[in-house]
Amino acid sequence: MLLTVSDDEVETLIPEQLADELEQGRIVFFPRSPVLLPADTDLAFLREKVGARLLAKNVSYYPEARRLTGIKADPAVASRTLEILESYSKRVVGLLRRLMPRFMASVRQGTTSFRPMQEQGRDLLPHASNELVHVDAGAYGATHGDRILRFFTNVNLSEDRVWVTKGTFADLYQRHAKAAGIAGKAPVRVQEKWMDRAYTTLVRAASRWVPLAKVIDSSPYDRAMRKFHNYMKDTPAFQKENAGQLEMRFPPFSSWMVLTDAVSHACRSGQYALVDTFLVPLANCRLRQHAPYEILRRSSAAIALEQ
Repeated sequence: MLLTVSDDEVETLIPEQLADELEQGRIVFFPRSPVLLPADTDLAFLREKVGARLLAKNVSYYPEARRLTGIKADPAVASRTLEILESYSKRVVGLLRRLMPRFMASVRQGTTSFRPMQEQGRDLLPHASNELVHVDAGAYGATHGDRILRFFTNVNLSEDRVWVTKGTFADLYQRHAKAAGIAGKAPVRVQEKWMDRAYTTLVRAASRWVPLAKVIDSSPYDRAMRKFHNYMKDTPAFQKENAGQLEMRFPPFSSWMVLTDAVSHACRSGQYALVDTFLVPLANCRLRQHAPYEILRRSSAAIALEQ
């Protein structure tokens, strides 16, 4: 599940090679980040100044709106934070477009966030906890079946970021879909009707004036995925089972990327990380049979044929 890519290998990759690996449920790991990181002084500023001024669990930069959220700070601190995250974000985008030009075509960029909190022992409600294994759902409102790509970098000076996975969406769907209520006698609808499309059109029109309005968007697919996400986090028996479980440790100044809608994950410990999120059009996928949307659609069609 973990594909390690060295510095030398980054320069010799065939275009879209990593995209194919991501679509098949791999976590692509770079032992040394292939992105130029913020200067040491800027990273120290994020750790020491920004973490003490949190309003939310993360500080997030929204490129489309050029807006910073999650921080309560004087204008000088906020401005410097925005500039650091904006500059880093552009370098991540540049790298991914160079490595996966077709896959990254027409992506919707979500946020670049700084995560300053220690993940272990935060005592959060289950749906907000990164310590519980889950697949991502409904990033920034709705995906409509598009893929959620996240690029992580550990910027802790000495501590690994520790992840756990229990396998891919395809594996977990086979074992848990009925218990989660997204498979059974009645098919779960993921394809959109005219009412769904009309609502999305209205939300997207509103987001031209209020960019963050898009978070209220929804779709049948996203509601099914949210149901599965919540089942995973709300079910202690699932969290305790060891089937398919694998631990991974990401050292300081390493990076990794993964399609988090299709690979289950939890961050069990670690402090200080940079995270970039992208919504990749499903149409960009060469191996779309592995996409959760297609898995749900095929299952729904098979149930309908049996009735």
